[in-house]
Amino acid sequence: MAEEKKITIEIFRKKDAEDFTKSLADPDSRAETGSGTAMTAAIAAAFLLRAAEAEELTEENRERLEYLRRNAEIMRKYMVQLIDEDVKCRGPLRRAKKEGDDRKIEAASQSASVICAEIAAMMGKCLELIESMTELAGEDQRHWLCESAELAMAAIKASMRYCINWGDKSSDETLRYVVRRENELQLQEYTKTYDSVLKKLAL
Repeated sequence: MAEEKKITIEIFRKKDAEDFTKSLADPDSRAETGSGTAMTAAIAAAFLLRAAEAEELTEENRERLEYLRRNAEIMRKYMVQLIDEDVKCRGPLRRAKKEGDDRKIEAASQSASVICAEIAAMMGKCLELIESMTELAGEDQRHWLCESAELAMAAIKASMRYCINWGDKSSDETLRYVVRRENELQLQEYTKTYDSVLKKLAL
């Protein structure tokens, strides 16, 4: 009878801060850039939610504030889920690297960047929610919005760096240009929202 192999599946989103950060520091770990930026993004969403939850509901702000609370919580949960989705999407790349097939590595590299691209896009949406919240937040809540915006921007930039890095390694000149240019244009748009948030908060 063939010996059964025991398969261990790590759930990174369930790890405590000590174990999670140790995993990120380990070059042999399955946790990678997307896992780290997803956690950063989840914290950004959590601070937005905290600011929204701390604000008192009134007849005037109820609809907008409930919308912000609902969407901030959806985003927080989604980003936590992406911590492990990033690990899954890199599976084909890990297998291709083991085989040492350059063509397979290049083909798998694009799928390995999917979660990072999603995190950047969602944090762009998070910045829009933060900007909307600036019109409702009281003095005691404004610093959480500023911190949320800073973390959202950090997650965007780190995620984009990963995407640009894999794009630059492609043998396809057009792909290299498109990936870099698309990220540059998106970053310009997200930076406008980020700058607007900081200006409105005046912090």
